[in-house]
Amino acid sequence: MVPTEEILVASTDLEERRRFAKVLEAEGWDVTCAACVNDCRQTLSNRPVRMILCDFRLPDGTYRDVLQLVRSFEPKVPLVVMSRLADWDEYLDVLRHGAFDLIASHCEPTDLLLAISRTLRDEHAKPAVAEARAAAARASRI
Repeated sequence: MVPTEEILVASTDLEERRRFAKVLEAEGWDVTCAACVNDCRQTLSNRPVRMILCDFRLPDGTYRDVLQLVRSFEPKVPLVVMSRLADWDEYLDVLRHGAFDLIASHCEPTDLLLAISRTLRDEHAKPAVAEARAAAARASRI
């Protein structure tokens, strides 16, 4: 994999940002870290990113605020939400609001890389994937 753009990691946890950056940089990615929604705004307004990993909650907002920024700056950039709970209800919530996926915070490096690989592979089939996930979400409410 030879990425040409950055991955933005938005997390309130400094150690997690460092750990994710170290793992991603070892794989050849350029990584930019952000601690809040405003940091994400600054990054997105200055340069393109390939994808975003974002905490469910940030000090000045949530992943939904970051999604709004993504839609205004780079509408096709996939956003993966990180959550300490990462339960089914949160998963459905992030999909309904337009995020690409949900992963557990403090996940193993291999799980992080798998999520990124799956996201970048599936983003080309995003309409089909999104519809399948939306259908699963609707079915779970019945």
